[in-house]
Amino acid sequence: MGGIQSVTMNHTVLIVDDEESIRTSLRGILEDEKYSVLEASSGEAAMELLEKIPVSSVLLDIWMEGIDGVETLRRIKTQGVGKELNADVPIIMMSGHGTIETAVTATKEGAYDFLEKPLSLDRILLLLERAIREWLLIRENRDLRARVEGPPPMIGNAPVMQALEQQILRMAPTEGWVLLTGENGTGKEVAARRVHELSKRANGPFIAVNSAAIPEKSIEVELFGREKIGPSGALIIQPGRFEQSNNGTLFLDAVADMPLKTQAKILRALQEQQFERVGGQQPIQVEVRVIAASNKNLEEELAEGRFRQDLYYRLNVIPLHIPPLRERLEDIPALVEYFVSMQQPNMAQTRHFSPEALRIMQSYHWPGNVRELKNLVERLLIMAPGPAIEPADLPEFIYKKEASDSSYPWQALLEQNLRDARETFERVYLKAQLERQQGNISRTAEVIGMERSALHRKLKTLGLG
Repeated sequence: MGGIQSVTMNHTVLIVDDEESIRTSLRGILEDEKYSVLEASSGEAAMELLEKIPVSSVLLDIWMEGIDGVETLRRIKTQGVGKELNADVPIIMMSGHGTIETAVTATKEGAYDFLEKPLSLDRILLLLERAIREWLLIRENRDLRARVEGPPPMIGNAPVMQALEQQILRMAPTEGWVLLTGENGTGKEVAARRVHELSKRANGPFIAVNSAAIPEKSIEVELFGREKIGPSGALIIQPGRFEQSNNGTLFLDAVADMPLKTQAKILRALQEQQFERVGGQQPIQVEVRVIAASNKNLEEELAEGRFRQDLYYRLNVIPLHIPPLRERLEDIPALVEYFVSMQQPNMAQTRHFSPEALRIMQSYHWPGNVRELKNLVERLLIMAPGPAIEPADLPEFIYKKEASDSSYPWQALLEQNLRDARETFERVYLKAQLERQQGNISRTAEVIGMERSALHRKLKTLGLG
């Protein structure tokens, strides 16, 4: 990992102190040593920054107004504040009224070390260099273990999953951009992570952005970052997700939910591989592979003017469709076994699903897909009384679905003439296929091998349109 050779290069230190003079003094010292510096005047402000910006170390004062340093440290460590960007980042405590008891408390809460004020310049720089070097080694070892264990699993042996796996194996080592489509809960991010881990960028960052979860007024700052002048007159830089994913992979989920204005800026950044932060003037150069995903039909979004055509063709270099769970029901036992194994370390006894329970689960259509199955497995592992999850433990709606599927009087078709029987079958068949595709006519037409316009006419003829 190149950062270990030069600890100060490209590393950011967050200074948290309610005294501006202390922050200004420390900023000058650290910037002279080529560190980038962020400032926060309170514990609350520090936690907000850590949720958004990756840092390499934190200098945290103990005695502050609002929540003090020890409580801030406790919340960062126990609540996973900024875990996605700042896992295990070293936090060095500072205090002008320190006691041995305070130092011990801070260490127990996860502090890397303790500095007494007035601060020693040499000790600050020595501690920071050592803390960041150790943090880099820990992170590198964690990444190595993850690579040895292999990329995230794509569970299932259904034909559609085997075909998807072969596609991923072929395209992952390339630099081609990928467009993933599929319903909510099918595992688009799992597929994106697998592409990343099998690519030449596996050593780089994988940064995921859920466009639908970001308010419209914040999305440009989230993606491109921001520059502004802080209260002390110093320039505060907030890197965006494009910048954080440099030399790695940026996963843009729910890309169809981005405002058109943001889509235009995304297109420019993708074409030029550079952008300006919000409020900034200098272009930022990046080298990023983009994997985009959507649960919407992007061709329909194009027709309705909600998605840019030029961006669609820029992203859609390698299209991959993630199948819904109802198209691979034979994978349910393997998926359930995997989810049980993930929860097993947290359970007091060994748990399993009975064959009959699995059979009933395979008769359900799973509108929430793999995510719905995962949530149900976790709930049953907690709530079911015995070591085996039996049919009686399953929720009623799964039984109802099985009953409705098995109660259709197919024998009655034999009492009709061929024309009426064919019409009855087509009505039942197309209604079921539409339900499976959540009413999406284009996807239904694709699945059953029929032209969309022909399917539309057929649905109207059968009273389903």
